[in-house]
Amino acid sequence: MPGRSVLRRGRSAGPASALAAALLLVLGPAAAPAAADGSPRREFTVQDARITESSGLAASRQHPGVYWTHNDSDDGPYVFAVDSQGRTLATVTLRGVTLRDAEAIALGPDNQLYLADIGDNFNGKWPEVWLYRFAEPAQLGDQTVQATRYRVRYADGPRDAEALLVHPVTGRVYIASKSDKDKGHLYQGPESLSSSTVNTFKSIADVPWVTDGGFSPDGTKVVLRGYFWAKLYDWKDGTITAPETVNVPFQRQGESVTFAADGGSLLFGSEGKQSEVWRVPLTGDPTPAAPSPSPTPAVPGAAPEPKAEPNHAGALLLVIAAVGALFFWRKGRNSG
Repeated sequence: MPGRSVLRRGRSAGPASALAAALLLVLGPAAAPAAADGSPRREFTVQDARITESSGLAASRQHPGVYWTHNDSDDGPYVFAVDSQGRTLATVTLRGVTLRDAEAIALGPDNQLYLADIGDNFNGKWPEVWLYRFAEPAQLGDQTVQATRYRVRYADGPRDAEALLVHPVTGRVYIASKSDKDKGHLYQGPESLSSSTVNTFKSIADVPWVTDGGFSPDGTKVVLRGYFWAKLYDWKDGTITAPETVNVPFQRQGESVTFAADGGSLLFGSEGKQSEVWRVPLTGDPTPAAPSPSPTPAVPGAAPEPKAEPNHAGALLLVIAAVGALFFWRKGRNSG
């Protein structure tokens, strides 16, 4: 486990131990056992062979133990409901929708689901992106639904984004962008979205490279994640403050995160065939479900910048160096 010495009493440390320590630095919490102290534990493995690029994750409040996900490619306008065993319970098709790069899904008030077609791998090629809202089915099963489309533009120009957040009380929509050139931004949409005109989203805070995010069920907390990190923030009137580090699992391509329906834990997803979803318990009492919607305007605020993501490239170099040291150590022993 992290923090415990890898050396045995009475034996020489040697390069072998250096290699083991380096591997722990790289792999991090992937090997962490199940625990109630914030350590990640494997929740389930997605079994559906069609789900190969799970890019978003949203816990259902209407159907306990059910999670909504989707692919991020253009294989079709499909959203999948999976249970806590990773089995697909429903495939929902959005009628008349052609997706370009769907990156996130979020649950808003009144069990309304939002699918975000907001990816832009060219980081500025698309002048506008789209959100699709539809009612979460009361009965789970394969079906086709009608979705409302919202056109979205950013006040400061096109950009790539992967995170969609919908406040569970006000219904206000937020998007977190990412960029390899500068900081990402948290964008706030209008107080209510219009399906007849373009909706302009304005930056209200700087954020790091974000691959997903979400609100707690009562709307008082925000989680943002990157590939190798996650931060939990307090949320009040459009301002995120007091970031706390979350012990994220090590995943091949960490793409998604959602609060559990009771707010007592976070679930982290990734892309790939048979991708794993991990649960991370949160300290303190679970956040209660959101009360009835009561829209209030948000006030812009700056987010404290989290510490930089772990330097996995540096850790990898450490592994390489340790392997080399182990080779020469063994060679010396054999020739001695």
